[in-house]
Amino acid sequence: MLPPIPFLSNPKKILRERMKAERKAAANARPDAAIHAARNFVDAIEVKDGAVVALYDPMNDELDPRPLAEALLEHGAAIALPVVAAKKSPLIFRLFQPGDALVDGAYGEQIPGDAAPEANPAIIVLPLLAFTRAGGRLGYGGGYYDRTLEALRRDHKILAVGYGYGAQEVDALPLNALDQPLDWVVTERGAIRC
Repeated sequence: MLPPIPFLSNPKKILRERMKAERKAAANARPDAAIHAARNFVDAIEVKDGAVVALYDPMNDELDPRPLAEALLEHGAAIALPVVAAKKSPLIFRLFQPGDALVDGAYGEQIPGDAAPEANPAIIVLPLLAFTRAGGRLGYGGGYYDRTLEALRRDHKILAVGYGYGAQEVDALPLNALDQPLDWVVTERGAIRC
């Protein structure tokens, strides 16, 4: 008997490659998507004054959260960015203001330096490759957000919001017990409560 062909036996890997292409096409087709998604977010999700919202530094064709950051700051929220403190560990979050100096993170993303204070977010906005209306999320496979949400949800209520293009929606995902569900998904098309 022949051994299994690795790329055929990993449905998440196959789907990741397909969804990277979908995301790139969506980014090219909708250069204004980030503005519409930011509006959809603030119209649908209550953010209390002074609440810390964790965003992300967009990489490749990820939906840009900078218009959302501007809107959240206008509504009195504080912004934090994720930092990989150690491999296979939950993320930590450091406060960030537009104009603050950033440094290179573990994966080429821009992050606040060690001098930036750590913060506990009430809302985490997550990048994604694919999502379902039921709150399933396909990320890059490192598990950082899943470990982070699991750890934070043990201690207090946290709102997890997937942020991407409407074209990244799929009917089903090959999820496992470690995959943490999303509470909301926000795209340029609207906000979906999961």
